[in-house]
Amino acid sequence: MTISGWIILDKPVGMGSTQAVGAVKRALREAGEPKTKVGHGGTLDPLASGVLPIALGEATKLAGRMLDATKAYDFTIRFGEETDTLDLEGQVIATSDVRPRFAEVEAALPRFTGPIEQVPPAFSALKVDGKRAYDLARAGEEVALKSRAVTIHRLYAWYNGVPVRSEEHEPLLDDSNIGAFVRSLRERNSALSAGKYERLCEITLSATVSKGTYIRSLARDIAHALNSVGHVTMLRRTRAGPFTLKQAISLDNLAEIAKGRALTRTVLPLEAGLDDIPGLPVTPEQAKLLRHGQPLFGIPATSGLHLATDGGTPVALVEVLDGDLRVVRGFNL
Repeated sequence: MTISGWIILDKPVGMGSTQAVGAVKRALREAGEPKTKVGHGGTLDPLASGVLPIALGEATKLAGRMLDATKAYDFTIRFGEETDTLDLEGQVIATSDVRPRFAEVEAALPRFTGPIEQVPPAFSALKVDGKRAYDLARAGEEVALKSRAVTIHRLYAWYNGVPVRSEEHEPLLDDSNIGAFVRSLRERNSALSAGKYERLCEITLSATVSKGTYIRSLARDIAHALNSVGHVTMLRRTRAGPFTLKQAISLDNLAEIAKGRALTRTVLPLEAGLDDIPGLPVTPEQAKLLRHGQPLFGIPATSGLHLATDGGTPVALVEVLDGDLRVVRGFNL
């Protein structure tokens, strides 16, 4: 029986998402697992590291939902040079002697929080007249992309390794973490009082963003708002939908586990990708109808998406409207 579920990779720098999928396929073969359909839940650039959800088997039917999920990143902006790719790979196209102070960065961030408009990078996978923007840019053609509406849910800076967050971003405190929080607060205040007005060559930020957000564009625009230029030197995805770095595994560890024929220990269940979807138990008879794509009527459930389950086994992602239920995506489990 093939595996269905999620492997959450901590993708290393230098590897593309397609290569990461290939590495998981090799691990499956090494573990002696049957041939399994594998896909990723959202591209992560080769220069970026971090959370890359890899869908296995029936979970690949949910990979599209992961593309639309909220994501979080840590990233570093180096001031003084802007590149055509807006990251380390590109050629320098603009320079500036302006180096902002931390206080200036902190003051600028509210302008980039909430609904904003941003122009995607010329070096992106978006299509222009049927061609990829990065292919046109590499060919030396001028690429003019339209601005798009995105949402920055959270945005805060780090100073000397200490996050400088507003109250809304502070953790919920209890007996287990209040001591660490107080120490962090003291470190933060000490760091800020010592260097808040020093000129910065670079700054590390954390952002939680909606689908369609380009961190490279965000970095460019923040630098411009500070009357400087800049590019991304570090990009790490810390969250993709419900998945975080806590669940992520390195490729080296994955390979070792595969050699020990214990790969299933690293696989999260299919429903882990639907943690925001309420469950809806159905009877075996109803499950049989759903597996054949048949609708159900008179179901006592709130309107919206639900995960229909039979004895705890996912049957289908369904949509309920006024008691009528239709299949959005069925699972063969």
